[in-house]
Amino acid sequence: MDQNLIHLKLDASAAASIDEYWEYKKIVGDDDGGKLFSPEEYEEYKKKVLPQRLKNRLFVSWTNPDGLDCKLVGPETPCFCEHRLYVQHKTDYSSLPDTRPIPVPCKVAGCKCRHYNFVPKNGSQPIRCQCKHYTDDHSECSPHRCLKGCKCIAFKSSFTCGCGFPTHEHKTIVETKEERKSRGHPVGQDVPYAAMGGITGFSSLMEGYMRLDDSGIGPPPLELLNQAPGPHDHAFLKAYGGLSLEDGPGQGRGAVARRTTEEEDMAWFEKRYQERVIK
Repeated sequence: MDQNLIHLKLDASAAASIDEYWEYKKIVGDDDGGKLFSPEEYEEYKKKVLPQRLKNRLFVSWTNPDGLDCKLVGPETPCFCEHRLYVQHKTDYSSLPDTRPIPVPCKVAGCKCRHYNFVPKNGSQPIRCQCKHYTDDHSECSPHRCLKGCKCIAFKSSFTCGCGFPTHEHKTIVETKEERKSRGHPVGQDVPYAAMGGITGFSSLMEGYMRLDDSGIGPPPLELLNQAPGPHDHAFLKAYGGLSLEDGPGQGRGAVARRTTEEEDMAWFEKRYQERVIK
């Protein structure tokens, strides 16, 4: 087995080149047509595209009836049209259109998709319509009529999201920065990368019902974090929890809500150590 392993050793310059190429692909995407831009073409591309990308970014989310962003769409999030990436759709506008919803058509030649439309999966498997056929058995054009000859005129799945609402009660929202702010949801920092959609931070990769920020269910109140562990809590909390935030790190549910300095950590552990020595 070890004979098939290949060990690559890269010096600092080679590693830097890989980082530069990764940065290049995140900025350019497929706009180079598969042929790398020359340094001059790359600089010209950035001068033209980056200002409008920073100004006219589109935020894309898959949202339930309560306004919870159950899925924040990123560059590699698939569309109903089966073209794997959101980045394969038109996401850059020199000036934002006035029409709503904002069109995000697929750029792949021959595809009839005119609006990006997220569709979830059941684990790694595609979900079925109520007509028992999969998404790729339906037209890429809304309302996604079945192509298998049945009487289904629109894709409608009973698959239930983790938030508790079925798939067909969700909708894909494409909005501007101002529109997203008006909904009270975070927009993150301006970034030069292509097709970032709704990704604003590391927590954006989590499902909405698990995400403790304004784009999810929100952070829990301090009263919940400080309460004593109950009979249904994890055994670790039962053994070491029960104290409030002021009692030090590692205690109670509030430990995740407060950052402590290294000096505070060591002082707390030293205090607990001395208590055990005295006993």
